[in-house]
Amino acid sequence: MADNPSALTLTRVRLGAGGPLARVRVADGRITHVVPETDAGSGAEVDGGRQLDLDGRVLLPGLWDAHVHLAEWASARHRLDLAGIASAQAVADLVRERAGAADGAVLYGYGFRDGLWADAPHKRLLDAVLPDRPVALVSADLHAAWLNSAGLALVGRGDHPTGLIREHEAFEVLSALPAAPTDVVDGWIEDACLAAAARGVTGLIDFQYGDTVADWERRSAQFRPAVRVSAAVYPSHLDAAIRRGLRTGDEVGADGSPVRMGPLKLFTDGSLNTRTALCRDPYPGLEGTDDAHGIEETAPEELVRLMRHAAAHGIEPAVHAIGDRANTVALDAFEAVRCRGRIEHAQLLSPQDLPRFAQLGVVAGVQPRHLTDDRDVADRYWAGRTERAFAYGDLLAAGARLEFGSDAPVSPLDPWLAIASAVSRADDERPAWHPEQRLSVPDALVAAARGRRLIRVGDPADLVVVDVDPLDADPDTLRAMPVHATLTNGRWTHGTY
Repeated sequence: MADNPSALTLTRVRLGAGGPLARVRVADGRITHVVPETDAGSGAEVDGGRQLDLDGRVLLPGLWDAHVHLAEWASARHRLDLAGIASAQAVADLVRERAGAADGAVLYGYGFRDGLWADAPHKRLLDAVLPDRPVALVSADLHAAWLNSAGLALVGRGDHPTGLIREHEAFEVLSALPAAPTDVVDGWIEDACLAAAARGVTGLIDFQYGDTVADWERRSAQFRPAVRVSAAVYPSHLDAAIRRGLRTGDEVGADGSPVRMGPLKLFTDGSLNTRTALCRDPYPGLEGTDDAHGIEETAPEELVRLMRHAAAHGIEPAVHAIGDRANTVALDAFEAVRCRGRIEHAQLLSPQDLPRFAQLGVVAGVQPRHLTDDRDVADRYWAGRTERAFAYGDLLAAGARLEFGSDAPVSPLDPWLAIASAVSRADDERPAWHPEQRLSVPDALVAAARGRRLIRVGDPADLVVVDVDPLDADPDTLRAMPVHATLTNGRWTHGTY
């Protein structure tokens, strides 16, 4: 074999969780050889290029985060952290405490969860601590924004009665607020991609609200992201993508860019924490109100029209559905259109819908960290139904393909947190929540690797090297998994090689 200076042979590496020692050669972005270390005389077959002894570490297929809002995640890392705060008043107190330390005209915060608060977010609480400077706080699920009067006036909603704005109106408000300069946000995103690679991530689907494809075309001319990116499109930009002839999977941006055209993002409902997920049963305390069952974001006939329009031009839909009624609506639309695609979240499912994912070939894009974050909220608002919430075991048994994501910044962009939550169904000292829905470590790894189970010749050289065999790891070790190195398309994106 002729020497290839770009080739790399990984020696003494274990093939997957519990796997044997082998030598793995990569060249030109692909895996070219996988040879057991015990095969005498086979060394010549993998000669050429550089040799790297990994001393028995474990080699896994590269991990994906199949649901990220990347600009939101990158920005949230620079905002006032509201995670874990137990009341609206406590949030206001933190705003008072931190107002002088925050940069910029608008004080931004991220991560409040008001589903279990005894008091309600209101503009007067923020006005009392910071009356003159705009304040904009984003909920952990990204489906609500809480502004003070100065913030509301800044976006032309000074007459809003409470300052707590939900769903599409919240997206509009947040888009209208002054943003950090584009070059600053792009720099944050480049750093966030490097941080993702340091956790073994080799690719992600970016569902950032806005013209995500155009944003990534601009970024790809400035820097090469450390991960593959699939950039979603929203309905307002769908026809422009169709006119350009873009199909899901097409390369966009600079030549050789790892950025691809992603799916069309559509919504059927809201979220659990805002009590806007569309459910068959009413939310406790909201009985008899217009939104007692949640909200319908897109009428079924419009959902079918948009999906059919996109699919006819090679763009696969990704449909947000959280409540059981919303998931039925989404599956009905896939049945009507008969196209490939995804349902994002699939948090509460009717038993009769479980087999439909496999029957229709619809991927269940799920976020296991949400099940541990939201177990208390689900116990309150989905009482008596939680045995079919985050039902990953039942979905897998029914033949569905699961793909893990974080929904960052709703949960951190770290696939090991998702793996640990799917395996343990707990993140504290309490017993596992519905342990019958646990996944095995191998199945969780496959879902985190976007369906890849094996290290195979011909596959892309998207690989992660870890110091601990996941089969030997307890949940705490899985969450903090030490990642030794990451390769994306045969290029080191994490590690010192």
